[in-house]
Amino acid sequence: MLGGPGAPDAWVVHRRTSVSLMADLDHSASICLAAARYHGDQAVAPGMLDFAVNVRDTRPPPWLVDVLATRLPDLARYPGAGEVRGAQEAAAARHGRTHDEVLPLAGAAEGFALLPNLRPARAAIIAPAFTEPAVALSAAGIPVDHVVLEPPFGLAGVAVPEAADLVVVGNPTNPTSVLHSREQVLALRRPGRILVVDEAFADAVPGEPESLAGDCLPDVLVLRSLTKTWSLAGLRVGYALGSPDLLARLTARRAHWPVGTLQLAAITACCAPGAVAEAAVDAVRLVGVRAAMVAGLQSVGATVVDGCAPFVLFTMRDAEMIRNNLQHKSIAVRRGDTFVGLDDRYLRAAVRAEWPRLVQAIACGLNGRRR
Repeated sequence: MLGGPGAPDAWVVHRRTSVSLMADLDHSASICLAAARYHGDQAVAPGMLDFAVNVRDTRPPPWLVDVLATRLPDLARYPGAGEVRGAQEAAAARHGRTHDEVLPLAGAAEGFALLPNLRPARAAIIAPAFTEPAVALSAAGIPVDHVVLEPPFGLAGVAVPEAADLVVVGNPTNPTSVLHSREQVLALRRPGRILVVDEAFADAVPGEPESLAGDCLPDVLVLRSLTKTWSLAGLRVGYALGSPDLLARLTARRAHWPVGTLQLAAITACCAPGAVAEAAVDAVRLVGVRAAMVAGLQSVGATVVDGCAPFVLFTMRDAEMIRNNLQHKSIAVRRGDTFVGLDDRYLRAAVRAEWPRLVQAIACGLNGRRR
């Protein structure tokens, strides 16, 4: 398990109930960092049915492919200020912000990579969580506290070290799928602290009721991804929302032309009203698919974490054996033990219409074990 035994000295692990340093941090940092750099795509080989990666479809919608294709002749020149401004204005209009409160990113992951530019003295990450923030901050020599939530992984009673002047929380959280209330997230603010909210999956929640994307707060940075809903993982597209001063600090050491022509075109297109409406309809559709998938998993003995993201976190007896059996059947799911706060009982699966094949394969594996 990562985040108990296996966390390096720079990663202090706190439990919500005790907020104490764990005594058995005895494995090397290299082992822990290798686990933290593991992502679901590493479980997927060509031809596999992919439940390990939380990208919506196998390809972007045709209209978006057409938009990007029209820009291919422009790739001989550098992206210009007008294209950057167009992407900023589109995202700003989508969230009710001003253009200078929008920072186009090469995927939300770039936003995490830029966090060391904020120069925090100590960071805290609400865990289980996406692992890239911890990797980026640790690589920059910044001490990281993991504040581990116990099941059902809510924020009630959470105690973040007061010394943390940078706090990262996902909403909804990857990998747990739990959606926290706005009030609980905002309660993490403190004078002198920057709150980073990972909203990579927020547009998959109907109505986005708990999003802070439309709130201009000087100490809150919101990261949004377009790679999940719009199936653009290979293009790397996202943006940050924050005050102009905060964004200036975030980009203090950023390279020139960090976001390319096609990425800017994708931001502009995916933040247009028609695209936002399309995503909203799909979010409602996913609710029904998710409910059916959860019921199917429960029917084969899974204990499912209550959530609302386009993926499901669940536990099963012999989960590692089940994952290996699925792999032999060319079905990929995400292992859970590389996340701080989870262990090898946990698996994560993307919400897909093909979920009956996943459930059937699990059932067949369990029946084979009982013979």
